[in-house]
Amino acid sequence: MLKKLSTKPIILLVLLLSFTTANYAQTKKSKSASLSIDYTKLKQLAYGDSSRLVEIFKDIHLHPETAFTETRTAAIVSKELEGLGYTVITGIGKTGVVGILKNGEGPTVMYRADMDALPVKEATGLSYSSTVIAKNNDGTETPVMHACGHDAHITWMLGVAKIMIALKNSWKGTLVFLAQPAEEPITGADAMVKDKLYERGVPLPDYLLGMHSKPFPVGVVENCAGVRMAGTDQFDITFHGVGGHGSVPHLAKDPVIMAATAILDYQAIVNRSISVQSPHVITVGSIVAGAVNNIIPNSAVLKVNLRWFTEADRNAMINGIKKVDSSIAFANNLPAELYPTTFMKSMSYPVTNDTAMVNKINKAFGNFLTAGKLITDYPPVMASEDFPLLVVNSKKNPVYDFIFVGIANPELYIAAVKEGKEFPFYYHTPYYTVDLGAIPFGTVIGTAALVELFRE
Repeated sequence: MLKKLSTKPIILLVLLLSFTTANYAQTKKSKSASLSIDYTKLKQLAYGDSSRLVEIFKDIHLHPETAFTETRTAAIVSKELEGLGYTVITGIGKTGVVGILKNGEGPTVMYRADMDALPVKEATGLSYSSTVIAKNNDGTETPVMHACGHDAHITWMLGVAKIMIALKNSWKGTLVFLAQPAEEPITGADAMVKDKLYERGVPLPDYLLGMHSKPFPVGVVENCAGVRMAGTDQFDITFHGVGGHGSVPHLAKDPVIMAATAILDYQAIVNRSISVQSPHVITVGSIVAGAVNNIIPNSAVLKVNLRWFTEADRNAMINGIKKVDSSIAFANNLPAELYPTTFMKSMSYPVTNDTAMVNKINKAFGNFLTAGKLITDYPPVMASEDFPLLVVNSKKNPVYDFIFVGIANPELYIAAVKEGKEFPFYYHTPYYTVDLGAIPFGTVIGTAALVELFRE
């Protein structure tokens, strides 16, 4: 059962922490009999590369690209990895990039970072704010920004890739870096796998690692075992009708009214058909219908999003939506050929971190994170990821860990908590801001996790 989210632990966290990225505990020596990790050197390499990485981050932030259009970002990744000596494969799933480095006998570890931005107009006021305007598939234009931290994810990956070369004597195995397109629509990971990711010379990993920004203060890491994020479905429902003049609606079959009725009825599924103790969400994110004021259109499209943690809840929502749609068509006396149609666009499973893998990585984090800065018990969230799709359907059944890294300015975070807010800003909003101090810090976290996974 999921625990009710409370801000009290976070308030205590704020009171206990100094929130400075430079405040690390005294470095401990690894007890491994095979390979040793010099965490002081790791930190020095990350922060010594900070200026370069920050410039890369700003450049990517200034030039955001939406799903499957990440050609510029992919070119940056490809150039950086090739320059470091990785074997690079491009164009997987349209814009995906993979870099491979074989470093002796050992496990295969894949590190994934996502590249795509969002159709959001930036309002952060940063000197490097995005002013990019992109075209949607329907020809309309939209402002674009990195409002989910993918610019940081790619930058962290490039920073980690460089340090892993410098630390080659500290690990053995095969390292795979994967820059993925189109995470936001939950289609990029699946696209790469279907484009024969693992038939192009990319080895299936023993471990899959991913990191995501979170509006915790810089210096805080959340890495918890078990279910961490919800499963999701994204689909479009088209209500078909009979168009007509707005002055004589009785001569038409109004699909806008049908769609509006459906939106309200869907919430009865959430509120009355599934236990309130089982988290689930039905969201209609967009309504597309008509063009002018006085014409009833022939169709109306609802863009629907589901969030769930169990297959039973997922099926209940999907079946409930189908019944609602059919009942509305029946009530409007529509012929069978005009009943609503559904186009399934994408889905992903709940993100479930492997317990042994999490414990292994957290043990490494304990060598340099100060007390209180590593969160190992935090409620799952209703947000979703297509990250698991890179491996969940494979025969080898690799394990994975998805880590959250704090990116908020510590002072802004403290001020927000004092105002009773959980975070100073949140994902997919115009104000999502990655503090520049998070760039080297996230690089340290990613590198430490990777090196530990190679230590069998």
